[in-house]
Amino acid sequence: MAVIATETYRLRGQVREPDTQLGLAARYWRSASGFWRGPGAWKAQGLAGLVVCSVILQLSIQYRLNYWGRDFFDAFGRRDGATLQSQALLFLPLAGASLLATVFAVWARMTTQRRWRAWLTGHLIDRWLLHERFRNLTFTVGEDQNPEYRIAEDARAATDAPIALAVGLLNAVLSAIIFIGILWNVGGDLIVEGRGFTLTIPKYLVIAVALYSALLTLAAMVIGRRLVSVIASKNAAEAQFRSVGSHLQERSAALPTAIGRPEQHHALAEALGIVIASWRRVCFQLMRMTMVSQGNILLAPVLAWGLCAPKYLLGSMSLGEVAQVTAAFITVQAALNWFVENYAGLADCMSSVNRVASLLFAFDQLDSDDPVSAGALATPSDMAGK
Repeated sequence: MAVIATETYRLRGQVREPDTQLGLAARYWRSASGFWRGPGAWKAQGLAGLVVCSVILQLSIQYRLNYWGRDFFDAFGRRDGATLQSQALLFLPLAGASLLATVFAVWARMTTQRRWRAWLTGHLIDRWLLHERFRNLTFTVGEDQNPEYRIAEDARAATDAPIALAVGLLNAVLSAIIFIGILWNVGGDLIVEGRGFTLTIPKYLVIAVALYSALLTLAAMVIGRRLVSVIASKNAAEAQFRSVGSHLQERSAALPTAIGRPEQHHALAEALGIVIASWRRVCFQLMRMTMVSQGNILLAPVLAWGLCAPKYLLGSMSLGEVAQVTAAFITVQAALNWFVENYAGLADCMSSVNRVASLLFAFDQLDSDDPVSAGALATPSDMAGK
C-alpha cells in the first residue's frame, strides 16, 4: 500500500515527523490497543467474541440456505408441487433466523465500535487537556490546525472502520473456506472430450474462481493504485478548509468588520477550490474502481452459469446443483475479492489512523519536553464500559 503523506508539527521549536505508514500505524496501535489490553479489557474481548460468534452464526444460516436453494430448484425442475410447498414453508424459519442473526451482528459490531471510540476519545482528550498543553500545540502553516476535529471525527473513523473492516475480512475468509467446499464437492471434475483426446480438469470450478478473482484483484490494484493517496489528499484539503474557517472566526473578534473581509473571502475561496479539486480527483478514481466492481457484479453470475452449462447439458448436474454452485461461486469470488470491494474504505481508514497517530506523536513530543506531565496522565479505561 502506498505511503500516505502526513502532517508535521511545530512543538516548542522542535519538529517531529513520522516518515512511514508502518510507523504511523504502530504509534496509533500502541495507544488504541489499550482498550483491548487494559484493566477493563475483558469487556472488550467479550464483545469481540460476540462479534466472531455473530459472523459464524450468519455463515451457518447462509450455508443452510445454499442447500435449501438446491432442493428448491431441484423440485422446481421436477415440477414437484409437494416438495416446493414444503421447501417454501422451510424458508420461513430460515429467513427469520437470518434476520435475527443480522440484527445481533449489527448490535455486537456497533457496541464494540462505540465503546472503543469512547475509550480512545477519552484518552486523547486527557492528553490534550493535561496541564493546558493544548496552548503549546500548534501546527505548521498549511496543515490541519484543529486537533479537536481529529479527536472528535478522526478518532471515530479510526475505531469504527477497523472493526467494520476486520469483521468483513473474517466473514470473507470463512466464506471462502466454507463455500469452496461446495464448489469442490458439487462441481467436481470437468471432462472435455475431443477428437482423439480426453482432458480432465479436476475441481474446475475452484480453479476458475481462483483465477477469476486473481485477475479481478490485479485489475483493481492497477486501476486504483492512486486511490489511497488521492483520498488522503482529499481529507487533508477538507481539514485545511475547516482550519481556515475556524481561524477566521477566532480573529474576527479582534478586527473591525470592514478590515480583512476581502482577505477572509479569498482565503476561504482558495481553500474551497482545493477541496473541490480534491473531490474531482477522488471522483475519477472511484469511477475507475466502479468499472471493476460493477463489471464483476454483471459478469460473475454469467460466468458461473456458463461453467456449469456443460455438465448440466450432459445430465451430470441437476438444476438445483447449478443454482447451488452458482450461489457458492458468487460468494467465494466476493470473498476472494474483499480487498477490491474495500479498497476505498481501507484508504479512508488509514487516512484517519494517520491523522490520529500524528496527533499522538505531537503529544509524545510534549511529554518528552515535560516529563512530569507524561507521568500524570491516567488511561481512561473506565470509559470502555460506558
